[in-house]
Amino acid sequence: MRRQRLRDGDGTLRTPGTAVPLRIAASYRARTRGLLGHDGIEGALLLTPASSVHTLRMRFTIDVAYLDRHLRVLATRTMPPGRLGRPRFRARHVLEAEAGALAEWGVVRGARVEVTAGGS
Repeated sequence: MRRQRLRDGDGTLRTPGTAVPLRIAASYRARTRGLLGHDGIEGALLLTPASSVHTLRMRFTIDVAYLDRHLRVLATRTMPPGRLGRPRFRARHVLEAEAGALAEWGVVRGARVEVTAGGS
């Protein structure tokens, strides 16, 4: 199984029974910017590579899923603004969405997600 190399841009996040719009932040600049300055997000944001996040200076509560190199969910967490998350061992990607969205999409510990770059 060959892993695709992800680049900044749009894509699709697929979970069992759901496909949602995805923004991919793979460059240092895009990862640093993240969701800062936004009042919300439609779909999700994938930070790659990343093993931790923070919500300092953010305007809304987010759900965070830590993913391993095979896009399996290691842990999920809801983070209100002003928090600093600890790095997760084995995490290679971090998925962010508005609070409550991950549970609605079935993104729970042990689940596997699929990422398609290019919005297809």
